[in-house]
Amino acid sequence: MCAARSSLSVAVVGGGWAGCAAAAELARAGCTVALFEAARALGGRARAVEVEGHTLDNGQHIMLGAYIETLRMLRLVGVDPAAGLLRLPLQMRYPEASGGMDFVAPRLPAPWHMLVALLRAKGLERADKLALARFTTSARWMGWQLNVDCSVAELLERFDQTERLVRLMWRPLCLAALNTPIEHASAKVFLAVLRDSLGARRAASDMLLPRQNLGALFPAAAAGYVQRSGGAVHTGERIEGLTRDADGWKLLPGGQRFDAVVLTTPPYQAARLLAGLPEAQPLAEQLNGFSYEPITTCYLQYAPGLRLPLPFCALQDDPVAGHYGQFVFDRGQLDAGHAGLLSVVVSAARDASGLDQQALATAVAAQLAAALGDPSLATPVWSRVITEKRATFACTPGLVRPANETPLPGLVVAGDYTASDYPATLESAVRSARAAATAILSYRALPRKKRSLSQTDGGAGGPSVQ
Repeated sequence: MCAARSSLSVAVVGGGWAGCAAAAELARAGCTVALFEAARALGGRARAVEVEGHTLDNGQHIMLGAYIETLRMLRLVGVDPAAGLLRLPLQMRYPEASGGMDFVAPRLPAPWHMLVALLRAKGLERADKLALARFTTSARWMGWQLNVDCSVAELLERFDQTERLVRLMWRPLCLAALNTPIEHASAKVFLAVLRDSLGARRAASDMLLPRQNLGALFPAAAAGYVQRSGGAVHTGERIEGLTRDADGWKLLPGGQRFDAVVLTTPPYQAARLLAGLPEAQPLAEQLNGFSYEPITTCYLQYAPGLRLPLPFCALQDDPVAGHYGQFVFDRGQLDAGHAGLLSVVVSAARDASGLDQQALATAVAAQLAAALGDPSLATPVWSRVITEKRATFACTPGLVRPANETPLPGLVVAGDYTASDYPATLESAVRSARAAATAILSYRALPRKKRSLSQTDGGAGGPSVQ
């Protein structure tokens, strides 16, 4: 299953997707791994919660076929992506009578799948289709890159995108991917997402919807893999601080010692853990500088016989009119045990998160009834609203994100907030975890004496974790 046991012991602090991926990757390489999570359940901001007797997610997620590292990691820990994920072609589809659009990429080789989708798209005028073709052609010619970052709104204005196309496609795509409004979102990062969706080969552009709760899909499987590989998983155990001496790293409280540490907690928590390490203060200040955007998921239970025409579809949001939902998912089409259960996502949910939960659920149910032309949707059997107030960092233009390496040998950070051309997604968390594990494994190659050198002992900085 994994390489021969290494002499290197590694503590992974934080049991979200980045932490679980880092622990599994290090276990695969033969390190002795201990994974620590303060909560009782693994998964972090993509975890399972109990709602009215159902095990659901604290937020609905969509992945892409381009999430190569996530798919690789699922296979590593024994999860078959074909069984755990529903694969759908790239699409932006609104309820038929809602005045939206219907855009579906057929299963044809790239770039024909996008060309045919554009020609067949309903609900777009000729000017809208020409604007979309002009944008994607220019972005492909640019290599989906910008030399100087700007807001997504400014980028769309440069390419003369129509108001209808912005409202029905670009704005909801930006909210779904970056969880940041187009007026404040990074165009560079948005283009990277489009590169792997609109600009990707057909399979890479596919949308992947979890068929089971996110905790079962990966964190639980990763924990089992770590334990089968000789490691340990500690839930309900909060790490309060770190110290370092000639023998390595010590976790507080408890004083457990390790050769190396991977911090995979959210930035503000990682900054707190770094507070007692003078060499790490610039990094701690950077981590404390992030701002955040919330995501709200509204669960609405109806009679088990309810079934939407599609597994998920887009909604036209208008907070002024009390329409907050941006996408609705038919959970019953993903998991038969959730028949009649709908989940509605509100990204960048500042307006929605300020409402009373029952008031928001009532507003969302009314929005569904109007969009789908079914008055019965206004009165669900029960509802539950879950808001992650710091779901993702605000992905703004020119944002500088930290590298995995820190100034201290044997200490690295990982998470969806680290340097990447992707926004805060499960894929960026898993990519970061692999980079952090690679840095730790490079550290393993150093003689033990050199591992224990402080940065100042080495004159030029001692052995850095590369």
